[in-house]
Amino acid sequence: MPQYYSAGNIPPKRHTQFRKPNGQLYAEELVSTHGFSNVYSLIYHCYPPTMVKSVGEGVDISPALAFKRSLKHQSFIGYNVKPQSDYLKSRTPVLVNSDLHISLAAPQQSNTDYFFKNADADEMIFIHEGSGRLDTIYGSLDFAYGDYLIIPRGTIYQMHFNDSNNRLLIVDSFSPIETPRRYRNAYGQYEEHAPYCERDFRKPKDLKTFDQTGDFKVIIKKEQMLYDYVYATHPFDAIGWDGNHYPYAFSIHDFEPITGRIHMPPPIHQTFEAHNYVICSFVPRLYDYHPLSIPVPYNHSNVDSDEVLYYVDGDFMSRKSVVRGQITLHPAGIPHGPHPGTVEKSLGQKETKELAVMIDTFKPLWVTQAALDIYDDSYHKSWLT
Repeated sequence: MPQYYSAGNIPPKRHTQFRKPNGQLYAEELVSTHGFSNVYSLIYHCYPPTMVKSVGEGVDISPALAFKRSLKHQSFIGYNVKPQSDYLKSRTPVLVNSDLHISLAAPQQSNTDYFFKNADADEMIFIHEGSGRLDTIYGSLDFAYGDYLIIPRGTIYQMHFNDSNNRLLIVDSFSPIETPRRYRNAYGQYEEHAPYCERDFRKPKDLKTFDQTGDFKVIIKKEQMLYDYVYATHPFDAIGWDGNHYPYAFSIHDFEPITGRIHMPPPIHQTFEAHNYVICSFVPRLYDYHPLSIPVPYNHSNVDSDEVLYYVDGDFMSRKSVVRGQITLHPAGIPHGPHPGTVEKSLGQKETKELAVMIDTFKPLWVTQAALDIYDDSYHKSWLT
């Protein structure tokens, strides 16, 4: 949960007169969630944020589904998603349901000729390869390998990449993305047992006010449609803002693993949560230290959740023949577990160097047509000896 933060110039009292040096009023905007009953921010614009010159007809980008129902372990080779120059066109949904869309992207260029606003969903963008800068009305966030970018819905932004080699894992979340409540005390402060603290979360910096008029293209996503808007003022015209609703960054490398004497279950890796799903981070860590411990996970029947693993780097202790960017889907209703040979191989080992992102959903995930292009149809047989 983002803490209160402010940047730039704001008046001493909200909803009061706040004037420019020339005597004109700044335009106050409340960006609120759950109506007026959850986190919000107040932004002070040079111009009203309602000055629209034109609106396009809209383009349907609903993901085409290959099938909704399947009871088979599946794997997808994520790096087989082909790079594309445009940031939005590069976003390829592979697994979706009514709570979230999981996409892969390999954009080669920054989206400097337009701005983007997701009015449908909060976004989690995991940076697997590449680096750059996220620009928003709240300020900028530098990003690099291993960063999670959390962008709340309604945030207008631009992605600036440092080069053309970029690989992203993206979650469109139709509910707010938050940190687990068990990590926070009654006042919202992270407790001592949490795998991170406030110092690990990076807030927007270098607020720049673009007091400009002209033609500014903003592509807005709403109900799986993309609309081309042309605004008469620059989207980043804020002189200041404050509140709890803003984008932030967290590095997977700052997640401090929780270890135990015997094997610990996946909830210890939980990093974020939303309605009907969680996001976990598997990071380098020491193995269990009971003299008879078995470091790899035990067989598990996940009877009420689908498990998705996105492999980032390193040797994954319970899997064979894993490649970077691979996605595995273990659906609810059938067990999964370590591959043959990995249990004995793990005995006596001291640590793992694996790096992965796990997404567990409590509704079944549907496979898209685009996912079939990167599908490994033999994965369900990989447990045979």
